[in-house]
Amino acid sequence: MSAPQAAGALGTDRTNISNIEAGRYGISEERLRRLASIYECNDDALIETLASMTGGRKPGWWDEYRGKIPPDHLDISEIEHYAVRLRTVQTSHLPGLFHTEEHARAIFDLVVPKLPRLEVELRVAHRLARQTVLTRDTPVSYTGIIHEAALRMQLGSREVVRAQLEHLLERSERNNVTLLVIPFANGGFPMLGDDILYAVGANPHLDTVQMDSPTGALFFDSPTQLDNFRLRLDLVEQAALTAKKSVEFIHRITKEL
Repeated sequence: MSAPQAAGALGTDRTNISNIEAGRYGISEERLRRLASIYECNDDALIETLASMTGGRKPGWWDEYRGKIPPDHLDISEIEHYAVRLRTVQTSHLPGLFHTEEHARAIFDLVVPKLPRLEVELRVAHRLARQTVLTRDTPVSYTGIIHEAALRMQLGSREVVRAQLEHLLERSERNNVTLLVIPFANGGFPMLGDDILYAVGANPHLDTVQMDSPTGALFFDSPTQLDNFRLRLDLVEQAALTAKKSVEFIHRITKEL
């Protein structure tokens, strides 16, 4: 259904539909249910899940950064916020939800062309704010698979690297966090060289995969794509150490610094 058709059925202007679809406007529960009826959606479970996520025009915390940092950064934080489980594979960087301030700043200082200092600080602040999904009253369940290369990557001084690994170990003690390490000695595995995030939604229709690319974040949400990513994640997890051995492995690397 085109935006003008949907707007006409809803009794509003087509720009309102476009703004809702683009995430510039929020949507009320009443309007969401009306749109679901217009679109002839009969998936009650999906409608109820979406209704529970509506906030009218009340912005999410990430909207504070809109127009100040790239929009795909905001999309990632919103996906994480509404997810019930997160699964990640990191082969070259440590997971963003565990970055210390100094580690995050060292990463953004490497962006080419060089970012203005203000934008670096805004990106760092946004990255730190994302981490509340792990510590809020109802924290998201997180399973992170990290390659040894990411653990040994020296970003910043040795003190910064050591503090980052110690922070990673501290977070691993949370009941909702599981960290799994793939050592160099374990050889190759599917998605070697990729960094991905699989966000499990409150409804299967809302599952989303995000991958990094040189031009920004890429997002995937078709059923076939999601099935393939789940299979790959399961295979990668089989190549990793157990949670206990993974923590011991990170401890050994930390002591080497």
